[in-house]
Formats: sequence, C-alpha cells, structure tokens
Amino acid sequence: MQFFDTHAHIGLIFDDPIEQLLVTQEARQTGVSRIVSICNSLHDFVKVYDNLKSAANVYHAVGVSPSEVRNPGKSWLQTVEQSAHLPRVVAIGEVGLDYYHKYGDKKSQIELFITQLDIASKLDYPVIIHNRDAGRDVLEILRDRLPRKGGVLHCYSEDAEYAKKALPLNLYFSFAGNLTYRNARNLHETIAVLPLDRILIESESPFMVPAEQRGKRNMPKFLPMTARCLADMLKLSLEETAAALWENSNRFFGLANE
Repeated sequence: MQFFDTHAHIGLIFDDPIEQLLVTQEARQTGVSRIVSICNSLHDFVKVYDNLKSAANVYHAVGVSPSEVRNPGKSWLQTVEQSAHLPRVVAIGEVGLDYYHKYGDKKSQIELFITQLDIASKLDYPVIIHNRDAGRDVLEILRDRLPRKGGVLHCYSEDAEYAKKALPLNLYFSFAGNLTYRNARNLHETIAVLPLDRILIESESPFMVPAEQRGKRNMPKFLPMTARCLADMLKLSLEETAAALWENSNRFFGLANE
C-alpha cells in the first residue's frame, strides 16, 4: 500500500537540505512513496529543487503563487518556462487567486493567474490551483483557460454545490488534513458528491495537520491519517482507497503507475 502526497511545501518545513531529505525519507517509512514539492516563490523553487535532486521519489511544480503577485521577479516568466523542462517537474503551480489575504489588487492577481494558465497550455502541463475566497472568479477563468491536461483544486475549501459546478471541467479535487476535522462539514458533503476517480489527497505541509496531530508541524508522513478518514467517508477499505488515490495522482501528473 502506497500513498501520493500531491502537495507539500517541503521548503517551508525546514530550511536545511539534510532535514528536507529526511522529511522525504520519513514519509516513505509511512507508505508515502511520492511527493510533489510546491514552491511559494521561484527563489524557493530553485533552492528546494537543488536540495532534493537525489530524492527520486520527489517531483516538483513551478510557478508564482498569488502571495508573490507584488514581486514575482524581473524575469519570472522566463524562469518558469525554463524550469518547467527540468527533470521531475510535473506541473505549473501553485497558481490562482487569494482574495482573503488581499495580495496586491484583484486585477494583478487575475493577470498573473491567466498568464500562468497560458504557460501551462503552451507547455502542456496540468496546473495546481490555489483558491481562497475567490471561487467565482477562479471558476469563470478556468472555464475559458483551463489547460488540456487539466488542473487540481488543491486544499479544497469550497462546498458541494461548487464542486458540482466544477465537475464538468477537467478538474481534480484534493483534500488536506482539514478533512479530518469534525466541523469541516463542507468538505464531508463534497466527498459525497465526487466520483472517486477525481479525488486526490495532500499534506499541504507544514499547514493543515490532521486532527490527531494538532499542535504539531505537519509533515508528509502524516498523510495516511487523511487517507484513513477519507476511506471511512467512502465506506471503502484503506487499501482500496489508497489504490484509487495512487492511480488518480499518477494519472493527473502524467507519471507511470508503478
């Protein structure tokens, strides 16, 4: 039985290269065989990518998140396009909109988002999508601009009705440790309306730690706790759930399902 952590900010868990490698090794010991490392900035991407070159089980996404809209870097567009061709880079992300934190103005966020969706289309990559209090705009933009390879609404935070509107698009829905919270009714109701083959899970580490580890810094090694919670909701065995999630994740990122 193996798990795929589709979204982990390894560079935010630890700065030290050796500790970052230990994070991936500890994850393997709990069955987390593959991880997608997500950058918050292009500087973060370059450092973490170099630190994890020897970690064959770690893949990468490259992009400019909405938190960096005010200062993406002078040559950010060229950097994203060049970095996308590096070995084990499998997606453009995370990209999207965040109206909760008010990073820059909405117009600037939307322009940054659309530009990177177009990059993903040009390079034929899937996208990892951040959405915080911007659901309507995210969905409207994706209806026109979603790349052929599709996208994932990561750390899903909307409700079941929103999911129904998003399902006609080539989108996956990824759930983090907050799925395990008793009061996350919107997420529990969403699981009930989603087809199994469109569901992914993620650690979103170092954030969104599962309920039984609250108070700790989240790690990819805690991912099986989210998988167990999901299995209970789906009324499936953990083995059946893990197998489905593994297949879904590898399909989405275009990886061999080994």
